[in-house]
Amino acid sequence: MPIINISIAGKPDAALSARIATEVTEITAMQLHKDPTITAVAISYIDPRHWFAGGKSLADHGTSTFWLDIKVVDGTNTKLELEAYLKAIFEAFGRLLGGVHEESYAFVHEVPAAAYGYGGKTQEFRFISGRLKAA
Repeated sequence: MPIINISIAGKPDAALSARIATEVTEITAMQLHKDPTITAVAISYIDPRHWFAGGKSLADHGTSTFWLDIKVVDGTNTKLELEAYLKAIFEAFGRLLGGVHEESYAFVHEVPAAAYGYGGKTQEFRFISGRLKAA
C-alpha cells in the first residue's frame, strides 16, 4: 500500500505504462520500503497541447513531463528517504520518457494512519492488530 497516481504528457501507450509501473513500484520499494505486492499504480495521459509549463504548452516546448502523486502513512519515512525517492523518480522518468521538462513534479502525501488504508481496514488498525498478535 501506497497508491501512486501518475500523469504523463503524451499519447496513451500501454507498453510505456507497464514499464513506468514496474520501475516506480521498484523505486518505491527500494527507497521508501513499501511492499510492492500491495502497491497500486494508476497512469493517465494528457495531450501535450493541454499541459502548460512556464506559460507554454509541452507541445510548444517539444518535451514531455510527468506528475507523480503518492500517498504514504505519515512518519514511515525519513526526510533523507523522501529526498532519495524524489531524486530517483525524476531520474527514472528522464530515462523512461527520454528527458523531461524541469517543471516535472513528484509529490509525497504523508497521511495519518487512521485516515488511510485498503481492503476496508486502516493502516492504524493493521499496526495495532500486528502488535496484539506479537504480544
